[in-house]
Amino acid sequence: MAEPDSVRRYYSDTYRAESDDTSGYGVRQNKPDLKPQISMRNTEAKSGSVFSIIIISVLAALLLGLVINSLNRRNTMYNDVADANNKLSLLEAENVRLQSELESRMSAKNVEEYAENVLNMQKIDSSQIKYIRIQTDDVVSIPQQDEGFFAKVKGFFDRCVEYFRG
Repeated sequence: MAEPDSVRRYYSDTYRAESDDTSGYGVRQNKPDLKPQISMRNTEAKSGSVFSIIIISVLAALLLGLVINSLNRRNTMYNDVADANNKLSLLEAENVRLQSELESRMSAKNVEEYAENVLNMQKIDSSQIKYIRIQTDDVVSIPQQDEGFFAKVKGFFDRCVEYFRG
């Protein structure tokens, strides 16, 4: 009997039918001495190959885990960026609202109402205005000032340059 881990196969060259030997019924008959040859190939796994298959399987599982982990971290980062963008858009809308509220409070009418109601200020009337008349000449005169040492030196050099230029 054959081993359970073996493979059997037939060789077709050795199992042939003779066309010469035919009976009256037209049926081919095989020669009794030509039987098919069966060969067996041993396919037992070696102990080293089992160990290498286990190591390769562990490495493949490790690589698969690393890929899944990197995809998970990428998705987490995308979600964080999306949340930050949503917060940014909400804060920008709040900023626009606050700017418009500030502009409405700073209008001239609101400032006038605040001054009258809260600060108890009143508008000025024409009886409270006093005019002052100042009479001066249309010409303004500036007194001559003494030049400093550096101004005199600069003036000397300017005059020398003008002299040499012609």
